[in-house]
Amino acid sequence: MQAVKMFTTAVCPYCVRAKQLLKSRGVEQIEEIRIDLDPAQRDHMMQITGRRTVPQIYVGETHVGGCDDLMALDAKGGLMPLLQAA
Repeated sequence: MQAVKMFTTAVCPYCVRAKQLLKSRGVEQIEEIRIDLDPAQRDHMMQITGRRTVPQIYVGETHVGGCDDLMALDAKGGLMPLLQAA
């Protein structure tokens, strides 16, 4: 299974929803980067994603996007193949 990295904050309902979906698809570990605790990480997230909102989710090296992007990817059957890619 691919590594999953997620830029998050403490009080983000979309982050919680995204984590729930990932866990329901078999993801056991999510590397969380708390941008509310580290402003430098927020700047880094904005540089690499071009976005300001959380969550920002990476599966392996692929930037999936936010919670809505993750849900849409799953709905069209693209999440599991991405998670299982070697």
